[in-house]
Order: sequence, then C-alpha cells, then structure tokens
Amino acid sequence: MNDMHILTAMQEMLYYTMVAVCIITIPILIVGLVISIIQTATQINEITMTFIPKMLVMFTLLFLLTPWLMHQLILITQKFLTNLPAYIR
Repeated sequence: MNDMHILTAMQEMLYYTMVAVCIITIPILIVGLVISIIQTATQINEITMTFIPKMLVMFTLLFLLTPWLMHQLILITQKFLTNLPAYIR
C-alpha cells in the first residue's frame, strides 16, 4: 500500500467537488454582480431583484447539469470501489 494511492484518490474527489460547486456558484455570482451594477446605476434597492434571478439561474443549472454531475459521481464511486483493495492494504 502506497500513500500516493490515497492522496491521488483524495485529490480526484476534491477536484470533482470543486468542479461541481463552481459550475453552480460562478454563474450565480456573475448574475448577482450584473444585477448589483444595474441597481447601483438606477438606484433601485429591491432585494427580490437579486434573489429571484439567482434562484432561477441556480435551478436552471441544477436541472440541466444534474445528469452530468450524477454521471461523474458514479464514475468516481466506481473507481474508488474498484481500487478499494489497494487502499486497504
């Protein structure tokens, strides 16, 4: 058993976690920034003006990307389970 096996597995899991988080949060941050700039320019301070578009973007991305995210999760789990004997040794 080599410690590099475990470190590589943890690195892959961390990478896919970061990808899954970033593909949802980065577009939400961009939408929030654009709406904040619009609010600043027009001097309209309405909370729902930022909340509702962010929620729409989040639910749309989740609806569209859930199959891909689940496929990636299944691949990582299969890879981890096939290499489990090497991790245990």
